[in-house]
Amino acid sequence: MERTFKMGNSTILEAEGPLSPYKVVFEDEGETGFFYAVDTSRPKDSQILDAVSIYEAAHWPDRTKPVTVRIRWSRDGKRAALFLNAEPQAVFDFVAKRGYARSNFPAASCWSAAGHAWSDSAMVGFDK
Repeated sequence: MERTFKMGNSTILEAEGPLSPYKVVFEDEGETGFFYAVDTSRPKDSQILDAVSIYEAAHWPDRTKPVTVRIRWSRDGKRAALFLNAEPQAVFDFVAKRGYARSNFPAASCWSAAGHAWSDSAMVGFDK
């Protein structure tokens, strides 16, 4: 799943996982970009399992250039990764209940109690 957009313009990109009931959502609401882990089997008001910040648009190096956002699922269908301009920014591991983000924000959550610190090992199992 891929889309090109300009930061600061509202954008939502959703990707259903190969293993139900999981999906991930990228959202740029104009000022910030977030990535969400979602369990669609839960009640509507509690479907978001975790969220990580991807960027603040005001701090992006060149907001005037289009950005390509891509979501990929791991070969086993248990993890989803978010890429901006081909660079990995975040991963959600639905089995380990862990999120990873280059921003490391927020530092932790109820779902990802071990924190959101980035680890290159989170990218193992994604096709090139």
